[in-house]
Amino acid sequence: MKSLVVEDDLISRTVLKEMLKVFGTVNCVTNGFEAITDVENALTAGNYYDLICLDIMMPEMDGQTVLKKIRAIEEQYALVVDSSAKILMTSALNDFDHIRNSYANLCDGYLVKPIDKNRLVLELRKLELIQQ
Repeated sequence: MKSLVVEDDLISRTVLKEMLKVFGTVNCVTNGFEAITDVENALTAGNYYDLICLDIMMPEMDGQTVLKKIRAIEEQYALVVDSSAKILMTSALNDFDHIRNSYANLCDGYLVKPIDKNRLVLELRKLELIQQ
C-alpha cells in the first residue's frame, strides 16, 4: 500500500507515519500545496496513491479544499472509482458539519484526532486496503 500523509503538525505526522509504515510506503508532506503537487506527480508517473490521510486544519489551504482539488485531478486523469485514492480526513474537529462536508467532498472516511491505531486499522480494512 502506498500512502500519503498530509499533516502540518510534526507529532501527528510522525505518529500517523509510524502507524502506516507497517503496511507499505509512506510519504509525508506538510501542506496542501505540497499534497496537490505530490498527487499530480504520482498520477503523471502512473504510481498512484492507495491512501491519503488528509488533515483538515492546515495553514494556507485547508484540507477540504485539498480534497476537492485531488478529486478534480483524479477526474482529469479519468480514473475510475477503484483507481482513485482512498482519502481519510484526519481532524480534531468532531462536529456534524465538518464530517458531512468531508463526505460531500468525496472523502472515504473520517478519523478524529488523536488517531487511534485500532480505528485506523478498522478503516483500512473497511476500505479494503489491507487484509486481516
